[in-house]
Amino acid sequence: MQLSQANHQVSPPHIDIPRQYNAAADLLMRHHSRSEKAAYIDSHNGKQLTFLQLNDQAHRFAQGMLHMGLQPEDRVLLCMHDGLHWPVAFLGCILAGVVPVAVNTLLTSQDYLYMLQDSRAQALLVSAPLWPVFEPIISQLKQPLKIISDKTNTALGGTNIDDLIEHHEPLPCAAPTLADDVCFWLYSSGSTGSPKGTVHLHSHLIHTAELYGRGVLGVREDDVVFSAAKLFFAYGLGNALSFPLTVGATTVLLGSRPTPADVFHVLQAHRPTVFYGVPTLFAGLLAYAPRPAASQMNLRVCTSAGEALPAEIGHKWQAEYGVEILDGIGSTEMLHIFLSNQPGRVRYGTTGHAVPGYRLRLVNDEGTECADGELGELQISGPSAALMYWHNREKTKHTFAGEWTRSGDKYSRDADGYYTYGGRSDDMLKVGGIYVSPFEVEASLMTHVAVLEAAVVGHADEEGLVKPKAFVVLKQGHHATESELQAHVKGQLAPYKYPRWVNFLNELPKTATGKIQRFKLRA
Repeated sequence: MQLSQANHQVSPPHIDIPRQYNAAADLLMRHHSRSEKAAYIDSHNGKQLTFLQLNDQAHRFAQGMLHMGLQPEDRVLLCMHDGLHWPVAFLGCILAGVVPVAVNTLLTSQDYLYMLQDSRAQALLVSAPLWPVFEPIISQLKQPLKIISDKTNTALGGTNIDDLIEHHEPLPCAAPTLADDVCFWLYSSGSTGSPKGTVHLHSHLIHTAELYGRGVLGVREDDVVFSAAKLFFAYGLGNALSFPLTVGATTVLLGSRPTPADVFHVLQAHRPTVFYGVPTLFAGLLAYAPRPAASQMNLRVCTSAGEALPAEIGHKWQAEYGVEILDGIGSTEMLHIFLSNQPGRVRYGTTGHAVPGYRLRLVNDEGTECADGELGELQISGPSAALMYWHNREKTKHTFAGEWTRSGDKYSRDADGYYTYGGRSDDMLKVGGIYVSPFEVEASLMTHVAVLEAAVVGHADEEGLVKPKAFVVLKQGHHATESELQAHVKGQLAPYKYPRWVNFLNELPKTATGKIQRFKLRA
């Protein structure tokens, strides 16, 4: 396979993927010249996995899976904290032709029961601390389930992942999969309702790594990368697995929740050059009083996704740390970022330009393409679009419309080709017959000195008319009143856009990947 160098200012790379192709084999077999280099570092205990060890353990794990009786194309639910076992298990499944289904580690027992039943998983890969959430539901499954964990005796008849690796010889050759074979699943994060099993192909990992990881970010062998977004999230999977493995960079993993204290510890102790965050985290880092100076870290590029980055946060971060935040948008359906600000071309308050290799269009309610300045639904055409939603034909047809994938996000495009976020299609508010973008109101609230986070949804008044309602989290030690924040918005936006109600919360409801769950606020 020949992969050309990418340059976002010229043209996307030509990615020549052979018909017979196993993504895990490709990502693991690129590192003969760097076999003793650290591929992964666990930030909690300092343990490392070299590229040679990663390759060996993944192949042994693959052989162990087959010896347990798993068959190619069987699904395996992977619910594990970020750590050295995660890439071994994920890549090992793919080497064996088994399909890993990576899921959020912060869900309920009923969520997992739904996913196990929906995917018809034949095995469960689970971190020991998460086992108590699964134990009550295992007896409710119709299919027998093989259980593999990182601790012995976690479950009756369960297998220890280290024993599985140690007691098997490496798989002699990867499963003879095709580039268009199913490789892995991700469940959508549920920011708009029930999660959907999103099916991805072997070719998708390398496409996103080349087009965005190398093509936009310029990730290279001498980088150390750190993603606050977890590996089960589409954003984190590229950040901490396919991107660094494509070029031979070292990845630092954080198994726990990415608090400002822990994130700054990683940024200082391991000195990553590439840091992947989300807007909520960047806001928290800037509000963290004992934060380190720029000279104590080694950053060259930062990215943000999951929600649109408020311009205020971007400007503050760059002023304090001298590094741009490349705000972008991706999705579980497209696997990673397809629209992004790019180095040297950042315009805060926008989401930048199309990632080379992807085509974008904005479509209005009548189905025609929008003119510059007109708000419309963002649709994407590119090589990493998911095959389908499992067991959901109607939503598959709605989202994957021929070569175009519907994002469900509203955007406008200016004359310079920059795209500006206008909220979710189902979040847009019509106030007095005029569309109002909740994100625009949120961005205004975020400029108030006391506001840490804000989310705006529609709420019906006594006459049944929909108006903006704000939910606000204040910075520690700060105070603001409802009328003060309303006046602040009125001073920046058209008067009809101000929030008629302001509720103060200790925290906003979010998915584990940092997306605000507005459907919970609406409820």
